[in-house]
Amino acid sequence: MTSKTIFQNLPFFRAGATTRLFSTLRFDSKEAFRSNLIRGFVTESKPAISSNPSKPADITKKSEPGDFALAKPANTAEYVLSTVDQITFGLACCAVEMMHMAAARYDQDRIGIVFRASPRQSDVMIVAGTLTNKMAPGLRKVYDQMPEPRWVISMGSCANGGGYYHYSYAVVRGCDRIVPVDIYVPGCPPTAEALMYGVLQLQKKMRRSRVTQLWYRK
Repeated sequence: MTSKTIFQNLPFFRAGATTRLFSTLRFDSKEAFRSNLIRGFVTESKPAISSNPSKPADITKKSEPGDFALAKPANTAEYVLSTVDQITFGLACCAVEMMHMAAARYDQDRIGIVFRASPRQSDVMIVAGTLTNKMAPGLRKVYDQMPEPRWVISMGSCANGGGYYHYSYAVVRGCDRIVPVDIYVPGCPPTAEALMYGVLQLQKKMRRSRVTQLWYRK
């Protein structure tokens, strides 16, 4: 039984609701490659097992023009748009809960969240804590160094609107006065679960954002 027959006997293949069969593995132009990248594809290669024991199998053989590809639309694009490389901007006690999300109990790496050391490698900034007037220029400078598209999560009451220090002469009453904010996470301080929920909401926003989709199609 060939692999093509096995695919046709699968229930989800017979239903045809989420998968389609494409016969395109060779791309004549960059535009053709981009269109297939957005749709996502998983190639069906020929088995590498050799019937002759004295002749090893050729696992480096390229696919033939007649080979098929089992595709799941937008699978690859959704994976790319769901990864979050974030730069941390810990200012107060909220940063401890942000570190908690990165620890073993919640393990943010499993959902594609990775800390980066440089703003030029990041696409998300988490502002965690009280933003003072003296720190505000530094926050804006780091934000300007981030490449497009870039996103900001405001974590905690102090970052959202000043919080406990709202009437202090030295505190900015919300980091959205300095940088544009996409997701607000309330709490004093918010739990690690709340921050992770905020990141998941940001991932949904990133997927449906036309700016992000057009940027990844460049």
